Amino acid sequence: MMTHLWFKARSYGWGWTPVTIEGWLVLLAFLAALFISAGVFGYCLRMGADVRIATVVFVLWIAFLAGALIVVAWLTGERPRWRWGS
Repeated sequence: MMTHLWFKARSYGWGWTPVTIEGWLVLLAFLAALFISAGVFGYCLRMGADVRIATVVFVLWIAFLAGALIVVAWLTGERPRWRWGS
């Protein structure tokens, strides 16, 4: 078990909130990867790539990024559960 948590369970709902610099850096890297991916997707479409194939690849890549973020939050944060406040 980690000595300090990067992500804290949310007070309302299900999920995490970054609470350390490491957690914020992971979230920032995730957002940067999303923006870069959107730019590459747009560039591919302008260069004449097949729209269906490019869209499928883009959606799968975004699903992979989201999954990776969830795995990191799960391994470095509190166990999430549905919460209705403190």
